[in-house]
Amino acid sequence: MPPHEVTIDQGEWAGWSSGRGDPFADGTGPFYHRVADDGAITCAMRVEPRHLNGGGAFHGGAMMTFADYCLFAFAGALGDPHTVTVSLRGDYLGSVPDDAVLTAKGELTRRTRSMSFLRGLVTVDGQSVFAFDGILKRAGGA
Repeated sequence: MPPHEVTIDQGEWAGWSSGRGDPFADGTGPFYHRVADDGAITCAMRVEPRHLNGGGAFHGGAMMTFADYCLFAFAGALGDPHTVTVSLRGDYLGSVPDDAVLTAKGELTRRTRSMSFLRGLVTVDGQSVFAFDGILKRAGGA
């Protein structure tokens, strides 16, 4: 999970959690996540004008950044709070306009002693816009 997790208590994202204290994520988000009763985790963000490319669509680098956040949120929910990205791969499936809300769900596909293999799908209004997979390595005392 993010360095300092806070739960939002009002507004559009009430009930969601967000990380604070990661300078890069703080500058590129905000990103949110929540865990359902069944343990499934969903990540989300709203596209802002600063996230757009020159063509007026959500920037591909911003999408990869969101996907990386999602990997860490998924891993944290699975009990792997201290991880580093080994690999992140993504497939762009559709364009995302300004003010869209991205949601992502994912799953663990394999776990070894030191690595977690995960995959996810980002959607906007039920339409798939980005598929990703990644490998995270447990770090520190894990």
